[in-house]
Amino acid sequence: MVMRDGVQQDFDLPSAWVQRWAARIPVGGRVLDVACGGGRHARYLAGLGHRVEAVDHDAQALSGLAGVTGVHARVADLEGAAWPYADGEFDVVVVTNYLHRPLFASLLAALAPGGALIYETFALGNERYGRPRNPDFLLQPGELLKVAHGRLEVIAYENRAVEAPRPALLQRMCALNGAGRC
Repeated sequence: MVMRDGVQQDFDLPSAWVQRWAARIPVGGRVLDVACGGGRHARYLAGLGHRVEAVDHDAQALSGLAGVTGVHARVADLEGAAWPYADGEFDVVVVTNYLHRPLFASLLAALAPGGALIYETFALGNERYGRPRNPDFLLQPGELLKVAHGRLEVIAYENRAVEAPRPALLQRMCALNGAGRC
């Protein structure tokens, strides 16, 4: 728990955006949690009955997922090695607080027909609030919409400032690979 402006905030809780759309994933769905860090979303989604592949480059961060029912943790270099997943392998791909633009095509290809991409990360303008400040790690206005254009059906999209779990400017989207779940 962290105190900010007299309010307790828990950075280990799943994001409200992921919670909002996770409620629409069929129980037992196959989920990929990309750049999962300590696995807050992997734990949450497995707790809802999903089968979760949690991937990150940091073996130490992933070690906390050992023994979590429904979670398979994989150490992988997502930026310097080959993409480790087959096309159409996942019902849902979740990405939060991570941006590596060369992965966009792989993320979309990993979606099964009817699968959902749930994406939330920092947008240009976040530099007013703190890190990240480098534009290489900030989405441009409408960038997630451009990624989805002609490939996914956008169900929800926001580009807005938030106060919790910390002040930030976020861009987030839930989009479907054809008719589906969100």
